[in-house]
Amino acid sequence: MMDWTDRHCRFFFRLMSKRARLYTEMITAPALQHGDVPRHLDFDPAEHPLALQLGGSDPASLSHAARLGERWGYDEINLNCGCPSERVRTGSFGACLMAEPALVAECVGAMRDAVSVPVTVKHRIGLDAIEDFAFVRDFVGTVARAGCDVFIVHARNAVLKGLSPKENREVPPLRYDVVRRLKRDFPSLTIVLNGGLVEWEAIERELAFVDGVMLGRAAYHDPYLLSEVDRRLFDETTPAPSRAQIVEALGLYATAELARGTSLRAITRHILGLYHGVRGGRRFRQLLSDASRLRDADASLLADALSVVE
Repeated sequence: MMDWTDRHCRFFFRLMSKRARLYTEMITAPALQHGDVPRHLDFDPAEHPLALQLGGSDPASLSHAARLGERWGYDEINLNCGCPSERVRTGSFGACLMAEPALVAECVGAMRDAVSVPVTVKHRIGLDAIEDFAFVRDFVGTVARAGCDVFIVHARNAVLKGLSPKENREVPPLRYDVVRRLKRDFPSLTIVLNGGLVEWEAIERELAFVDGVMLGRAAYHDPYLLSEVDRRLFDETTPAPSRAQIVEALGLYATAELARGTSLRAITRHILGLYHGVRGGRRFRQLLSDASRLRDADASLLADALSVVE
């Protein structure tokens, strides 16, 4: 979700669920050593509970980044060992780290020593043609011994050579049985399933076998899916907000952000799927992605977009 789940996206998601745990896009540890830390780490308090997802393979650099994350107020530090993109491979982090479980364990141990908030790991079920359960079992077991007790498992292999990041989300087959087996073999660990979940029937089916689910692009392309989270998973009785209520609340946020110099497009680009499958949804998307309108528009453009679907 690099370049997608920035702070504006997360604020938007939070308008639909108060209970879902949100994750940042992956931020590299070196970027927090040498870059603009506030730009990378600032967030709205409404985003809690919120996890900072880090990329890296150097224990010292990651522990420094984790300390910054805790200082900024994040509720969890997550190490990404699942991203297969080229720019991640060349930096020696992401999915390629699954081939080095001892190094991942060292990184986790260093971060746990540095912070008091939970340190978790996101990973795949295999690399390239390696499909033996023993591979992912041994990875989880090694990292768990370093003190990690939450694993977010994308139920596909990562193919590091020959497939693009997009193809890595589609071509390797989903194998939920592997994730279920991890939970059976490690009953004391929290195992969260990721990958291919796009509807509530499948989500609720898999929750009978694992401890949680993570939604990625499904939530981005059809974000109103999140409006059911609190009711279905946390037994909340408060009615879900309507799409119109969400847009109205986002309008107040956009007004404040525009006053701080944020472009309206930086906010509206994340909400184009809100009316997915709803009459008027196409016109809603067109209005909020029209470059000529966005150039000089204020938050009233959100009200204009709302009028075409009401």
